[in-house]
Amino acid sequence: MLERLNTSASDFTQRIESLRRRLSPEGSVVSKRSEELTVELFGEPLSPQQVVERICNEVRAKGTEAVLAYARRLDAPDITAETLRVPDERISNAHRNVSQNYLQAIRAIRSNIERFQRAILHRDVECKGEHGEILRQRYTPLRRIGICVPGGAAAYPSTLLMTAIPAMVAGVEQIAVMAPPTRFGAYNDELLAACYELGVSEVYAVGGAQGIASLAYGIKEIPAVDMIVGPGNMFVALAKRHVFGTVAIDSIAGPSEVVVIADHTTHPAFAASDLIAQAEHSPGSSIVLSTESKVLDAIDIQIENQLAGLERADLARRSLQDYGASICCKDESELIHLTNQLAPEHLQISVESPERFSEKIRNAGAIFKGHYTPVALGDYAAGPSHVLPTGGTARWACGLSANHFLRSYSEVQFDLDAMRRIEPHVSELADREGLTAHRQSVRVRLG
Repeated sequence: MLERLNTSASDFTQRIESLRRRLSPEGSVVSKRSEELTVELFGEPLSPQQVVERICNEVRAKGTEAVLAYARRLDAPDITAETLRVPDERISNAHRNVSQNYLQAIRAIRSNIERFQRAILHRDVECKGEHGEILRQRYTPLRRIGICVPGGAAAYPSTLLMTAIPAMVAGVEQIAVMAPPTRFGAYNDELLAACYELGVSEVYAVGGAQGIASLAYGIKEIPAVDMIVGPGNMFVALAKRHVFGTVAIDSIAGPSEVVVIADHTTHPAFAASDLIAQAEHSPGSSIVLSTESKVLDAIDIQIENQLAGLERADLARRSLQDYGASICCKDESELIHLTNQLAPEHLQISVESPERFSEKIRNAGAIFKGHYTPVALGDYAAGPSHVLPTGGTARWACGLSANHFLRSYSEVQFDLDAMRRIEPHVSELADREGLTAHRQSVRVRLG
């Protein structure tokens, strides 16, 4: 099932790099259907990047008119300006319609997320100098954010929980949720019930690039936000990149990915289920590393066995074949080096002594340690946000947290004595840079 790669092969590096590139949100490759739809919309074949630029620019120039035009042609022919926002009554009715078991799960998960996010939240810092100067670092929450929740093929209330709750912990006052006008998106009872449970009342039935542009630039019905977070398809990712600078964004996310590290203690059925779980996102990248080829063989057999009974087996199988790999490493050192090189979104260390590996890993969005910590726990309930860096960006990026919704600034306060003591150093550098007015602004205060 999984393509077996050997690190000693001469083309190994190129094959791994090719695998990573196939999943990056570059926006240059389109399906036949996407190409046909583009021609229908614009009268010419455009790349996804060109499509996004066209849509965003039109929304910025024409506002609601452009949003409705694209929404009607792509998602909901009958949508109007008055129905862009989901009514409060629809949200409260959804809350009444869902099961109590579902609401109990939402409340338990909310508690887990809040506890963790509060624990890591930045606090103001004050540093007093020896001559009386006072330096502070302050943190204030963003005023208004937008959350993009996918809703094409399935409903994702977990995305709402993993984005809205960290923002609330940070102190964000206004949260606008945007989901496509589908039964899995803005009209989904489970999603709307979760919104009601969290106290989120601003829900808009618009998706895609036009939804991102609405949040970034603002239209009559949707006030602009300061930051946009949440996952989406290629067009959403490219739209977020396009509007970055007008607003902040969390990341430009690609498809989900997992690397599983296995040894002789790994349960083949456990590892197989974790690889399939990422593959069912379709596309999703699933890679298993081990120094023992027999372990990789056993996992491969389990993948075939488990796929036979899964609802999304065809989609998962295609992802495993196109974006999966089973890699036999010559030793532990090579395995760790390759893991850091891949910088996976999710790293599952399913070995006898996971601590021995995790302390050497520098690059991963989130690490799941031990045989009984599947990635799904982090996806749904553990506490850290499941919005994580993909496509190797974990080399420098980190997962979403309450701290992303804070902006920081410094405060500097000197008295006359403290200023007098630091003046020679300021004047020296100001003179070197030829900025004599800077020097004078200090000296004038010394009399």
